[in-house]
Amino acid sequence: MSSKVAPNKVPPASAKKILSPEHAARWVRSFQKSGKKVVFTNGCFDLIHSGHVSYLEQARNLGDALIIALNTDASVKRLKGQDRPIVSLKDRAKVIASLACVDVVTWFTADTPEKLIKKLLPKVLVKGGDWPIEKILGADIVIAHGGEVKSLGYIEGRSTTKLIHRARAASET
Repeated sequence: MSSKVAPNKVPPASAKKILSPEHAARWVRSFQKSGKKVVFTNGCFDLIHSGHVSYLEQARNLGDALIIALNTDASVKRLKGQDRPIVSLKDRAKVIASLACVDVVTWFTADTPEKLIKKLLPKVLVKGGDWPIEKILGADIVIAHGGEVKSLGYIEGRSTTKLIHRARAASET
């Protein structure tokens, strides 16, 4: 005889980390008032892999809190093609929010996060090592407000696009 386990009625801790852009801006302002440093990064984060996790852990170590802004599904589709994202915004946010190194997850609908960066004004803006600092969107905004911009290490061979190609090739055989 088997028995079903009832789903937990209490929302998981990760759900509390997912904030609308407006709530995220209030959270950042409140957090920074206490003199703490907020680190910001953004991306699609479709099919999370160990390269993403290493990158986010590095980013978190640059400040007191890490906020991640995800591209919405429509934005990912415009940037990556009609067959993306593989994972919906709701599910990507839940996975990212479940990581211990992440404090807040939010989203943006445009193709770039510049408006959101203006709204949040983090002290540190980071992107992966495949982004040279001079090409990081929003860098001028962060620097103009006394912040810093970093391009973190890139782990060769860790790529969502490569994972998708490998999975598609495997399914064709």
